[in-house]
Order: sequence, then C-alpha cells, then structure tokens
Amino acid sequence: MMTNSKSLAENNSRIKDFFRYIGHSIYSFFKRNMYIFIGLIAICIIVTLLTDKFFTVSNGMNILRQVSTNALLAFGMTLVMISGGIDLSIGSIVAVSGTFAIGLSVSGLPVIISIFIGIVAGTALGLINGLVIAKTHMPAFIVTLAMMNIARGIAYIYTGGLPINFNDPLYSFIGNGYIGGFFPVPVFIMLVLMIFNGLLLSKSRFGRHIYAIGGNRNAAQFSGIKIFKAEVLAYVISGLLASVTGIMLSARMYSALPTVGQGFEMDAIAAVVLGGTSFTGGSGSIGGTMIGVLIIGVLNNGMNLLQIPFYYQLLLKGVVIVFAVYLDTMKKRKAGV
Repeated sequence: MMTNSKSLAENNSRIKDFFRYIGHSIYSFFKRNMYIFIGLIAICIIVTLLTDKFFTVSNGMNILRQVSTNALLAFGMTLVMISGGIDLSIGSIVAVSGTFAIGLSVSGLPVIISIFIGIVAGTALGLINGLVIAKTHMPAFIVTLAMMNIARGIAYIYTGGLPINFNDPLYSFIGNGYIGGFFPVPVFIMLVLMIFNGLLLSKSRFGRHIYAIGGNRNAAQFSGIKIFKAEVLAYVISGLLASVTGIMLSARMYSALPTVGQGFEMDAIAAVVLGGTSFTGGSGSIGGTMIGVLIIGVLNNGMNLLQIPFYYQLLLKGVVIVFAVYLDTMKKRKAGV
C-alpha cells in the first residue's frame, strides 16, 4: 500500500515538474520576445481597424498558409545566421527542387520518387554551399550569391525557361490539402518543422555548437567543437528546408516555374532579423523567427487587403530590415559587444 502511495506521489511530482517546465518555457519565450510580440499585436490591431476583412478565421488560415513557405526558409536561415553565415541561395533552391519534382513526375516517375529526388537535389546544393564555405573560409555571402545564380541557371536549363504544369491529387495535396477538412497541410508541415528546428537549436549538441561558433569562432575551435561539421550541417538543413518549400509551393501552384523563389531570401532575412537573430551570429531563436515571419505575413496580407501597390511593400520590407539590424547593433553596443 505504501509502495503504491509512494509511486503515485512520484508520478504527481513528475507531472508538476513537467507543467512547471512548460510554464517556465512559455514565460521565458514571451519575456525574451516581448517587444516583437507587442509589435505583432499592434500591427494586427491597426490592420483590423483599417479593414473588416482582416480579423476573420478564413483570413487567419490564409495568412498561416501564406507564411508557411517563408517560415521554412526562415528556420533554415536562422540556423545559418546564428552560426555567423548567411544563405542567399534558398530562393533558387526552391526553384530547383520544385522543377525537378514536377518535371520528373510529368516524365513518368512515381510522384513520391520525384519528390524525393527534388528534395535530394536541393539538399545537395546546400551541402555544396556548406562544404565550400567551411573548407575554403570564403565569405558565405559570396559563396551563396554564386550558388543563387548557379541554381537558378539549373532551373532554367531543366525547364527550358518554360513552366511545367502538373495536376496530380497526391502532389497537390501537399500544397492545397487539408487535415480534418479544416487544417491546411502546409501549416501542419510548418508547425512540425518549427518544433523540430526549435528543439534542434535549443536541446541538441549541434544547436549549442552553432551558437558557440557564431558567438566566438576562435573560442569554439579551442574548446574542441568540430566547426567544419556543424557549419556544413547548418547549410545542409537550410538547403533541405528550401527544398521542402519548393515542393510545397509547386504543389500549391500546380506547376513549376524557373522564376519562382526570386526575392524569397529577402523575406526570410527580414523575418529572421525581426525575430531577434543577430546578423553577426551567436544569438537567435526559432520562436523569435516565427514571430518575425508572422509580422511579415500580416504586413503583406494587410497591405494586399488595403490594395497598397506591390512596390510600396518592397519599400517597407527594406525599411524593416534596416530598422531591425539597427536595433541589433544598438543592443550589442549597449551590451559592450
């Protein structure tokens, strides 16, 4: 009897510790990202006051579906930027993976195999980025800028510069399907990968290593961290997430275009720096990036509902990036970094 009571008490203690841990994690998250979270709420309130089409369930789901592509790219960009790098090739990798997957499906390969090859192709380009950067110590900006052009060229060569149309129920389900008849598949994929990358960054040895590399590369090397391996893996994950984005986007559009993904890296960078990731590396989080993604998504959606011209949206994104980097610079200066 006493054994059962002791076991019950231990179970209750574990449950309390679990909920205490969850509560502390949520509190820490909102405390760390308080200002950008307040900014997101303020933007939502302003847009709601300007148009009654914004604050609806259908538009909320529409925003989540729209931001899912930028979220995946931003998750990969977060890992790369925390390590002290940057990846300008992700938009072109989106085009390569989408065109390969749809092109191979149209040629007769099973859809699942075509999707797999498309993802492998994009991930391989990320691997090349990582190997060149880690091996040669060339600036990530230059290497990924070159890959941006190389990958875009591959997409154009493969498609002949023309769109490839494809309407298959299994393939289109990835971009347009619903789980339970209500929850969009792209949003589900986004949430799963957000949790995975969040845990990878905060709970794994790899996550600790890229924080250390971005914070102080020399100190990380002297402490025995395998910089080459961690750096390459960051770019591989970025390429992988860009590949998944390419599959989702081509499935949503029922076609593959060699021009798709142009400028996507700018939205991803804007979301990441808005979410608190430092341009110089060493700090950032997936949760903060997700808030940054939502800010960009709400701004885009709100301006579309208000019928603000596209070029003003580009202008605003540029201002947002400069402002976010300025805040990061001021924060580091005050901290004496």
